[in-house]
Amino acid sequence: MSNFQIGILDDVPAHSRYIFYSLIDHDQARSVLEQALAIIDGSDTVVGIGESTLNAINLSIHGMRSFPALTGPGIDIPSTPYALMLWLRGDERGELIHRTHEFNKTLAAAFVADDMIEGFRYRDGDDLTGYEDGTENPQGDEAVNAAFSRGVDQLPDGSSFVAIQQWVHDLDAFQSNSPQEQDHIFGRRISDNEEIEDAPESAHVKRTAQEDFDPEAFVVRRSMPWSATDGEGLVFAAFGKSFDAYEALLNRMLGKDDGIVDALFSFTRPITGSYFWCPPVIDGKVSI
Repeated sequence: MSNFQIGILDDVPAHSRYIFYSLIDHDQARSVLEQALAIIDGSDTVVGIGESTLNAINLSIHGMRSFPALTGPGIDIPSTPYALMLWLRGDERGELIHRTHEFNKTLAAAFVADDMIEGFRYRDGDDLTGYEDGTENPQGDEAVNAAFSRGVDQLPDGSSFVAIQQWVHDLDAFQSNSPQEQDHIFGRRISDNEEIEDAPESAHVKRTAQEDFDPEAFVVRRSMPWSATDGEGLVFAAFGKSFDAYEALLNRMLGKDDGIVDALFSFTRPITGSYFWCPPVIDGKVSI
């Protein structure tokens, strides 16, 4: 039996809910959290614990830190910390509504839901632009090695760290580009998903080629589109054995090392940014 939350590696579901909580009662944080974890197996619900909750329950997790607020040319990357995150996964939207109420009641004595994003699978896992998301995701044992810790002092085996950002797309701006310009933003042809060798250096593929970093910056992406009355975009979720690889990718996108900004910023921007520790699974339940 795996000692990690298997939902992290499973394919993205048809529907999901990302629920973000604030901590309102430090004294009850541990007992209430343990009640919630008792009904979470890490499969249809993935849980991430924020830094403030770890501090409240006096749990030190090696490598846990706050999401960094960053800037680039005309770009702001916000930091929006939360105490707790639940990623509810399922085939039916109505099922997720009922599970949301169950979790909110279980957590009510110590946590309050501040924000919720409803995600959905588009086609076979595409972004709303029509381009495939997560093409370079590691697979099999490589995915396990990228996403989960093993043999790290002060860090339980099977732990994972996740960075979550809500990106807002300007689809009208994107679609105003020619098909070739759109391909060059991503660095792939939409027709066959193949990389374009002579794409500009600003192309997203070239900015985030995980094998080009030293050390290599592999993460497991489990992103999903979202849509609401005020817009649409992508919930970007990157799981890793630490935050190091994710931060290397984000800094490269901002052009911190060479001044070249990722072309994605021409039509999309993040409005949130949060870090969470995803505890391992022991005896079939997520455990702290």
